[in-house]
Amino acid sequence: MAEDTVFGKIVRGEIPARIVYQDEEVTAFHDIAPVAPTHLLIVPNKPIRTLNDATPEDGALLGKLLLTARRLAHELGVAEQGYRLVLNCNPDGGQSVYHLHVHLLAGRKMTWPPG
Repeated sequence: MAEDTVFGKIVRGEIPARIVYQDEEVTAFHDIAPVAPTHLLIVPNKPIRTLNDATPEDGALLGKLLLTARRLAHELGVAEQGYRLVLNCNPDGGQSVYHLHVHLLAGRKMTWPPG
């Protein structure tokens, strides 16, 4: 089982966050250190440490993370202009919290390569 993280505590309501969406499977909230005008984190309520730790049984949940991002992009009015989804995995991939999460970035032109 994955260790408890700040994201797990947010999902359970143990620490405050600016939650924009929550259901029985996923939670979405504003990043505390945004890198774009719109920067949300979408996390599974089930603790999965990294994408490497996801199993075939998690397939529907992983899909729901992306569909939730799509829905929120439309609700926030950034879908038509465009947005970026980022999922980091492990240290060299830029992951700093070991609870799988998708970043939804929007509100400015995204560049490639990032950084």
